[in-house]
Amino acid sequence: MTENSSPNPNQVYPIKEHQRVCFIKNVIKAVNIIIGDYTYYDDPVEPEAFERNVLYNFGSDRLIIGKFCAIATNVKFIMNGANHKLDGISTYPFPIFGHGWAKEIDKIMDLPSKGDTIIGNDVWLGYEAVIMPGVKIGNGAIIAAKSVVVSDIPDFAIAGGNPAGIIKQRFTDSEIAQLLEIKWWDWEIEKITRNIDKIMECDISALGEAE
Repeated sequence: MTENSSPNPNQVYPIKEHQRVCFIKNVIKAVNIIIGDYTYYDDPVEPEAFERNVLYNFGSDRLIIGKFCAIATNVKFIMNGANHKLDGISTYPFPIFGHGWAKEIDKIMDLPSKGDTIIGNDVWLGYEAVIMPGVKIGNGAIIAAKSVVVSDIPDFAIAGGNPAGIIKQRFTDSEIAQLLEIKWWDWEIEKITRNIDKIMECDISALGEAE
């Protein structure tokens, strides 16, 4: 390893001595789960089983997670397959149990959907947070532990609670606009490696001048 090297995003365990952390794009089997480079899941038991945290995943919607995201233990993503019909007297899915109930199967085929769940880049999802279907979480956002996210969270916001609400912005509006223009997460990895110090500090102007 050299001073200018970077972790291999195609390795399951980027820290060999601590296999509680994995780059999860390398362990996903479902075609509708799309994970960016360097996004990791931290779990002391079985981090490579991240996919079990994507619940009710049998619809056509996708879970899309950007690059450089940090996902804490037991974060759950609820997919649209969890939905029941809401326009009848009962939400109970009688027809799926067959027998004489199966004749009404067409009544549960058109379930409500909120579309894809999209997590931006450089997002930190805290311990046991729950992300509901169709939610969009912006770049650089932070979700507090045990929060339930039921609506969209803007770029570089800190959100928490049940339901999660905005606690504060991490930067001013003008600084956020600068960061969204810089998009350091889309740089070539060599440039990121050269500028780790600037990315980890809070001098946005210096980051914008990075070479």
